[in-house]
Amino acid sequence: MKGSVKKSIVTRVRLAFLGVCLFSCAIVWKVSRIQFKEGEKWRALEQERRIVYQPVFATRGTILSDNGSIMATSLPFYRVAWDPTVVEEKVFTHGVDSLSLLLSRFFGDRSPQEYRRRLVNAKRSKDPAVRYLRLNSRQINFQEKKQIAQWPIFRAGKNKGGVIFEKVDKRFRPFGGLAQRTIGFVNEDKNGAGLEFTYNRDLAGKDGEALFERLPGGNKPLYDGSEVKPLPGYDIKTTLDINLQDVAENALYKSLVANNAQYGCVILMEVQTGEIKAIANLGKVAEGVYREDYNYAIADQGRTEPGSTFKLASMMALFEENPDIELDDTVNTGNGRMYIGGAVKTDTHGYGRLSVKQVIENSSNIGVAVLIDREFNKKPERYAEYLKKFGLDKPLGFQMSGEARPYVKDPTDRSWSRTSLSTMCIGYELKLAPLQTLAFYNSIANNGVKVQPMIVKEIKQDDKVLEHYEPRVLIPKICSDETLTKLRSMLEGVVLEGTARAIRTPDFTIAGKTGTAWKFKNGQYTKTYSTSFCGYFPADKPKYSCIVVVDSPKGGNWSGAQVSAPIFREVADKAMARDAASQRPLLARAPVNKSQVPFVKAGMQDELTLVCQKLGVSNHSKAEGEEWVRTAVDSGTQALAWQVNPVRRNRVPDVTGMTLRDALFLLENRGLRVKAIGTGRVRRQSLAAGMPLQRGAGVVLELQPIGALPTIATPVLGPAPRPATLVGAGLLNTTPAETDSAPKTKPASPKQVTQQTPRMVQKPKAKA
Repeated sequence: MKGSVKKSIVTRVRLAFLGVCLFSCAIVWKVSRIQFKEGEKWRALEQERRIVYQPVFATRGTILSDNGSIMATSLPFYRVAWDPTVVEEKVFTHGVDSLSLLLSRFFGDRSPQEYRRRLVNAKRSKDPAVRYLRLNSRQINFQEKKQIAQWPIFRAGKNKGGVIFEKVDKRFRPFGGLAQRTIGFVNEDKNGAGLEFTYNRDLAGKDGEALFERLPGGNKPLYDGSEVKPLPGYDIKTTLDINLQDVAENALYKSLVANNAQYGCVILMEVQTGEIKAIANLGKVAEGVYREDYNYAIADQGRTEPGSTFKLASMMALFEENPDIELDDTVNTGNGRMYIGGAVKTDTHGYGRLSVKQVIENSSNIGVAVLIDREFNKKPERYAEYLKKFGLDKPLGFQMSGEARPYVKDPTDRSWSRTSLSTMCIGYELKLAPLQTLAFYNSIANNGVKVQPMIVKEIKQDDKVLEHYEPRVLIPKICSDETLTKLRSMLEGVVLEGTARAIRTPDFTIAGKTGTAWKFKNGQYTKTYSTSFCGYFPADKPKYSCIVVVDSPKGGNWSGAQVSAPIFREVADKAMARDAASQRPLLARAPVNKSQVPFVKAGMQDELTLVCQKLGVSNHSKAEGEEWVRTAVDSGTQALAWQVNPVRRNRVPDVTGMTLRDALFLLENRGLRVKAIGTGRVRRQSLAAGMPLQRGAGVVLELQPIGALPTIATPVLGPAPRPATLVGAGLLNTTPAETDSAPKTKPASPKQVTQQTPRMVQKPKAKA
């Protein structure tokens, strides 16, 4: 029994061994057949699969500002690779040590010995895979490429030195994050935003094609003459002004941080052409940190209920429907709370009876609602028709993708109710993007012509213009000239007398409207606000229109007048300062020069002498050693002569003809309390010169502007500061409770004399 079992096991083992041997012989036979008989076939197939056509990506076009400054461009970067098979042994042996040292110093990731080992192993290896050795994954710029191309071995060139520079285009923005969201991006999935995405077809160009060899270290290009060269993309020239863009972003950023707001946007546009000169969008990404994370100016997330800025559209519809309504007609707004059109409307103050113009100047919700309800209560469809006539219900067809579609209710909508008319007319129950609101206001500045906002001016190939975009008119005449005149008067009144009076400026006129809208959250209106200011400047000859929106400010400031209007003013100031054509020459406001000798009446002798020397005016002294002098023109030489102005102890000095600063120095240092009236130089003093001086007594100085004096303009004298106060103590007795709610003005400098201070009157707080 045991013998038969043993025999069976031995037989099985022998059979298994025989099977293994036969299988091994089959493998050897197959390998030999593949290697020797079919080798050429498989080698050709492997070579065919290793050599493939791949796209060669085109260089992306450049995005330019209005003056040709580069806002986004593609810069060439390179990866360094090496093909050791083309390098002669003599060249390799002579240069390998130096090359290894230079590679180590340049990239700093390996020692010279490690680089030498890699180079030698690649050169000695018979493996075809090492025909493409990527030396480092770091990307180098063009200047570094030129430097590396001169190194040992590499200087022999691509065909004898084996150096391969893999080109990689990288998008570069010389101005950093400026207009980042407007410039936009395109990702690997061909999705994106902004100009990069909208004009991707033009910017991307046309990719080429070339043969590449697949190798473990990367794909090596093979230039055999069959390659198709890529066509670079076209350039896009925008309407953006880099300097104004920087101004808008800085002004917006400062306000967002100061008010701890959620987001904000600013759009600055040329009135006649619709060219956008600046478009800033900043959103909160962390506490005190804001970034261009979304295009709030045109896209859905920035589409909100406009609030009081929409009241202008309501007034336009009112004047168009009833041209007999005049600006001085009055409407009773009650005590600040009134039931109108099925709902209670409120104002921040009880204004009582207001003129139609004052309704907009004070942004009275009740006033607008009463006027619109009175005119359109029985025909709300007429009100909706006017809004459609103004183009407020349609997108603008902006040149950049992502424009939000406006939402304007119609009496045929299911959501229309009997309160909709009185609510819509003050800017609720409808939604507009800031750009759409701006386009409406721009039409008022542009004599009723509504133009399409534009941000792309040209598509170019080098210096050749392929496509040029002209301003496009959307509505030739948005309303009658009579209506335009009334609306302009009201918008100017908002800045001169109304809610935005804090931003008025003596240098140019501003017209606009504040807006403060409650935010609708979780099915109800909350006490968080979207603030805005929209308008144009200069009001008498509009050059620019602008809108500012700041969402959800926190802290003491919450209205459009307090938050958004100051941003508008800062942008307007700097835009006008840069616009040389709009500036008024200072000499045009100065009196005519009737003499070559500057007007000087009295002052300190050393300072007057210094000024004359700087101006090249001849002068001489008849009062050697005297500190205070008076001047006279020498009729024979047309020079200035200094005469003694006696300043005696315990006597009131003569300050007539002096600048206020010199007069203050003399009088207050002698214990007198000074009150000044007017501006300019001292014309008359209430205490006669030479009378006994009593410390603590008050003296009133009557000033007169230089232009009103009988001679020419006076150079500004610049003596060093003296220890004198601007206003005598005890003469200005106003209390903080008597100040207006608008931002406090800065204290006057010695050249800006404020001088007679009337009793201050409590004014109503500014509202939007």
